[in-house]
Amino acid sequence: MGRGRQKAKHTKVARELKYFTPDTDLTQLERELAAAAHADEYEDKWAHLVDDEDDEDDDLDEAEQGPAAQTA
Repeated sequence: MGRGRQKAKHTKVARELKYFTPDTDLTQLERELAAAAHADEYEDKWAHLVDDEDDEDDDLDEAEQGPAAQTA
């Protein structure tokens, strides 16, 4: 008996979520889209902590030695 009541409640909630249409705040949407346009100018503030050149050299050395060297 409890399962039927639970299923009915889930169905009711799902139906409410499916057909719920909130009012759209167009000014907020405009602000979010404008902020997304500036997000392309990403600056990695932690880049100075990572030495990329050493990582690339290690990857090349492992690739040259083959899969047997990578498992060792």
